[in-house]
Amino acid sequence: MNIPGRSVVFVLSVGLLLGPAAVALAAQPVVQGPLVGNAVAPRLSAAVRDLPVRRPEPRPEREINPRRNPLASVQDAARTADVVGPDDPLLGVSAANPGRTPEPSLSFDGMDNLASVTPPDPIGAVGTTEFVQLVNATFMAVYDKGGTLLHGPVQLNDLWTSGTCANSNAGDPVVVFDILASRWVLAQFRIGNGICVAVSQTSSALGAYWTYEFVFPEFPDYFKLGVWPDAYYVGSNEPSYSAYALDRQRMLAGLPAAFVRFTGEANFLLPATVAGPTPPPAGAPGLFYTFKDDSFHGGTDRLEIFEFRVDWASPGSSSFTMVSALDVTPFTYTVCGFFNFDCVPQPGTLRRVDAVSEWPMWPLAYRNFGDHETLVANFTVDVGRNRAGIRWYELRRSGAAWAIHQEGTQAPDRRHSWMGSIAMDGLGNIALGYSISWRGFLSPVYPSLAYATRLATDLPGTLQSEALLVAGGGSQTRSNRWGDYSAMSVDPVDDCTFWYTGEYYAATSRTGWSTRIGSFKMPGCE
Repeated sequence: MNIPGRSVVFVLSVGLLLGPAAVALAAQPVVQGPLVGNAVAPRLSAAVRDLPVRRPEPRPEREINPRRNPLASVQDAARTADVVGPDDPLLGVSAANPGRTPEPSLSFDGMDNLASVTPPDPIGAVGTTEFVQLVNATFMAVYDKGGTLLHGPVQLNDLWTSGTCANSNAGDPVVVFDILASRWVLAQFRIGNGICVAVSQTSSALGAYWTYEFVFPEFPDYFKLGVWPDAYYVGSNEPSYSAYALDRQRMLAGLPAAFVRFTGEANFLLPATVAGPTPPPAGAPGLFYTFKDDSFHGGTDRLEIFEFRVDWASPGSSSFTMVSALDVTPFTYTVCGFFNFDCVPQPGTLRRVDAVSEWPMWPLAYRNFGDHETLVANFTVDVGRNRAGIRWYELRRSGAAWAIHQEGTQAPDRRHSWMGSIAMDGLGNIALGYSISWRGFLSPVYPSLAYATRLATDLPGTLQSEALLVAGGGSQTRSNRWGDYSAMSVDPVDDCTFWYTGEYYAATSRTGWSTRIGSFKMPGCE
C-alpha cells in the first residue's frame, strides 16, 4: 500500500455532562488519508445457477461477527447514560396523516437459519428481473418477482475459486443492484482484514461474476456499500470510522482495481447509493452521512454530510470533506445506553434484543429529480422511557447546499419500532420498513415486520397508518443480537414497487429465525 505523507490525530475525550448519570464523548475528528491500496486482480466465477445448493448442517449455535465498539474505552461509563429520556418532540405528528399504507401485494418466506448463527443480517435488493437475498454465514438465494425460488441457497464464497475469500463466509453480507450499469454487487467479510466483492457480468444475478479480494488495513466491521458513478463507496466500523472508494469502472470491466481510504470520524459513515434512472450530476462526488448527538458527540443534534472526491488518475489527490452540518429536531441518542445490546423486550421471555441505535441504518438512498436531488435516511432513537422509535429524514439540494426538507419520528403506539430501512419511489413517495415488538400483558406483539408509507403530497413529516408484512409467532431466547439490518429497495423497472426484507420468528426458539420478503406500491404510481 502507498500512504501519502499526511499525518492525522483523532482525539476522543470523555467528560461528564448533564450530571453523573450521563456521559458525553467530546469528539474532535481529524481526517486521516488518503491511503491508497494496491490494485487487486479479479477472477471470473462460475455462474450462480451452477453453484451447488447448500443444505442446513448440524452445528453448534454461535454468534457471528460480534458488533464491535470502536469507543470501548468509554463503553462502561457511557452505559450509565441509560436514563429515562424525554418524549420525542415529533411523536404523534403522523396522527395528522389520514392515509392508509397499502397492504402487501406479495409476501413470502426467504431463507432461514441455515448455519445456526445469530444475527441473520438479512439484506436484499430488487433488479430488472430478480430479487436477491443474502443472510449471514453466508447464503444467497435468487427469486423471480413472483416469489419463486430460481436458485439457492448457495454459499457466497463458492463464487471465489482461490484465495482467502474462497474459504470465507464470515458474514455481514451486502447486496446492491447497480442501476447505472444493470449489474449486481455482492460482498461480505474476508477472514482477516478486508472484504470480498463480486460484480455480475450481466443484469442477471444467476450468471458469472468478477470476484475481488480487497485487503484493508483494519477489520471493516458492519461495512455497507453504495453505488455511485465514479466508485463503489464503502463505510465501515473500524478503530475509528472509515470511508473507502473502490474503482467501480474497472470492476465493471473485470480489470484490476484499487481502493482509496479515509478514516478518523466519530460515528458510522453510511455511503449514498443511487436509485432511479437519473444519475447524479456529472462529476458529483460520492456522498456519506452520519448523525451526531449533543450530549455524546458535543455540539447540537445534527446530520453531517460528507463528500468523497476520488481521483483515480492521481489517487493521492483524493479528498474527504464534511460539507454540511444540519441541525435537526432534538432526539435522544441510543435507546438503552451506549452499546447496550439488552434493549428491546419480547413477549414470553426476559431476553431483550439489540436496537442498534448507535449508527445510521441502511440505506442512504439518493435520487436525482432534475430540479432537485434527494437523500432519505433513518436511525433508531429513544422516543421516551427507553422505547425504540425511528427518526427519518428527507434531505434536498436544489442548489449548492443540502437542507432538511422534512423529518419525522415513527413510533405510532406503545410498541418498540426499530431496525428501519427507507426508500423513495420515482414519484417521491416514501416507504419505511422496520421491526416491532411489545411485551405487554395486554395484546403482546412478538417481533414482527411492519412498514409505513407516505405520498409525496402528504403533510411533511408524517407517515400513513402502518401495515404488517408478517406477524411474528415467537421470540428469540438465546442471543440478544437482532437484525443487524433490514433492506428496502425500489424496482428499477417500474420505479414504483417497494421490496422489503427482514427478520422474524415463526415460533419461540433459541435461534430459529426466519426471514420475510414482500412488495407493495403506492396508489397512483404506475
